[in-house]
Amino acid sequence: MSSHGTRADRGARGERDTVVFDVDGTLVDTNYHHALAWFRAFRRVGVTPPVWRIHRAIGMGGDQLVGAVAGREVEEVHGDVVRAAWAEEFAPMLDEVPAFAGARELLTETRARGYRLVLASSGKPEHVDRYLDLLDGRSLADAWTTAEDAERTKPAPDLVAAALERVDGGRAVVVGDSVWDCLAARRLGLPALAVRTGGFSADELVGAGADAVYEALPDIGADLDRLPLAPAHPR
Repeated sequence: MSSHGTRADRGARGERDTVVFDVDGTLVDTNYHHALAWFRAFRRVGVTPPVWRIHRAIGMGGDQLVGAVAGREVEEVHGDVVRAAWAEEFAPMLDEVPAFAGARELLTETRARGYRLVLASSGKPEHVDRYLDLLDGRSLADAWTTAEDAERTKPAPDLVAAALERVDGGRAVVVGDSVWDCLAARRLGLPALAVRTGGFSADELVGAGADAVYEALPDIGADLDRLPLAPAHPR
């Protein structure tokens, strides 16, 4: 089920020829793994935030998440320790992470229609390698990013900008699962399509700037002809 025309200026943004896909929570089902890993990491330093609060921050980079969830003092005193602990807690879960249903098919169809395709991840390189394997991303994507490609993470737009630089792109649409993806796209003046696989409500996503909201990836695939993209050349 999809929601179209949720922003009045949707049709005025012009045609696009590049699609920037967020990865975690959008193409691969990691958000709740991340939430549990962060919960365990916080517990190591004697902090026990509710898991729902952690979940609401998933999609931010780890450089911002600790303070957003637990406050400035925890960030200043324990931030680096918590981030290191998160990496340790998440590592054993990595092999459990699946691609979402329809993820590879959507990437394949997007590429077949001639659009430049970039996977914009702020994940650690070893995590992104795993996701590329799951998605057949090395053969389908024109480029991808990791945590090493941007100094500031979402909701800052740096990662999306870095992704576009990889393909000399500018006329792009962003596909993501979180309010942070939508805010990053908005800050670059780009339209955003949101999928509810990250656990955010349609109202939250629209409020953060999503031009359309979808329940699942196959719904986007069924709607490709109506998205704000330029006519493309099959390849």
